[in-house]
Amino acid sequence: MALHRLSNLDVLGFVTLIILVFESHQTFGSSTRGPFVFFTDDNGVNTAVRSGICATFVTIHGYKCQEYEVTTDDGYILSVQRIPEGRVGGGGQKAKNRQPVLLQHGVLVDGVTWLLNSPEQSLAMILADSGFDVWIANTRGTRFSRRHVSLDPNNPDYWNWTWDDLVVHDLPTVINLVFKQTGQKTHYVGHSLGTLIALASFSEGRQIDKIKSAALLSPIAYLSHMTTALGVVAARSFVGEITTIFGLAEFNPTGQPVSNFVKALCAYPGVDCYDFMTALTGKNCCLNASTVDLFLKNEPQPTSTKNLVHLAQTVRDGILKKYDYGSSNYNLAHYGEAKPPQYNLANIPRDLPLFISYGGQDALSDSKDVETLLDYLKLHDVDKLHVQYVKDYAHADFIIGITAKDIVFNQIVNFFRNQH
Repeated sequence: MALHRLSNLDVLGFVTLIILVFESHQTFGSSTRGPFVFFTDDNGVNTAVRSGICATFVTIHGYKCQEYEVTTDDGYILSVQRIPEGRVGGGGQKAKNRQPVLLQHGVLVDGVTWLLNSPEQSLAMILADSGFDVWIANTRGTRFSRRHVSLDPNNPDYWNWTWDDLVVHDLPTVINLVFKQTGQKTHYVGHSLGTLIALASFSEGRQIDKIKSAALLSPIAYLSHMTTALGVVAARSFVGEITTIFGLAEFNPTGQPVSNFVKALCAYPGVDCYDFMTALTGKNCCLNASTVDLFLKNEPQPTSTKNLVHLAQTVRDGILKKYDYGSSNYNLAHYGEAKPPQYNLANIPRDLPLFISYGGQDALSDSKDVETLLDYLKLHDVDKLHVQYVKDYAHADFIIGITAKDIVFNQIVNFFRNQH
């Protein structure tokens, strides 16, 4: 069975992997992990106390780091970190000349994923040391962005959103923050779902006036070549059964209902849950065991169940469109149309500089599906589209691979420097 769009496979595959590893290491409940003290609150949410991202992951390495809070136009209070310069002053660049770069993580993780390797191997620090002004976003619902002007995360209304809302609210809010603070257009780096919301945004002309260029790692827009048994079962479950299975507005990977659901999937005939990292992300070539361990101590993060339903709709329908409310009347009320509007990636401005990097071993951002994305960009200005294919890389290698600096990150630095 061929699946047509990646989205919920990215989601559920990662969730499943992390949940089972968590369980195998007995990480539920109270524990002390590295610089954070974690506890599971009454809602089953892993909460970090004592210090924020700057103090825990950045300043300890000798970098300046600033914590920002910004409120979206629909009331979500987001945490944003800024590394304004490198350890030696930002590669010799004067402060006013440092170009800003915004890093946007994928689903079920947060901005910490850019900071898990050593400073010499983490993209955020590499960019800072190369003379850039680095900004790190944290999507609504993740541990440092769980506040709202009027809604509590315990209220189901807090979780009434999908990645459409990240396109319309979160991304513009953070980009506007960077623009107001720096007075400059920003470079953008997205991974996985971070690429999808950028592509959708650019296709509608959003924030184009504040974006200098974009680097998309393991780009997610299409998926017609993911056929693992677990992937098929996951897609079916999220499309047709998720609301009845969970009855929950918040999809919390460390909560018992989600854990039970994943165990049920693993018991499905033909599903092999032995090696999730390889089966669902591809065979990552270059991960450091200590980094993976640190990753598992800090992730996963919650998202909304509605978001996963939306992602599953893209798998089922084979097109990139806004959330389907399930009836023509509801869609008419929201969109003025009986069917949800589509995102047409061919509408991305042809002169927007894009750097796209994808891997030959990536089972989520499959190379054939990336070629479909590139087909939508076939009329892009030739000198504005830079494509990198890394034969041995899978999904996680692009963020925490120990060879990513030499293979990918240095290319991103050079790409950004060449944009004038």
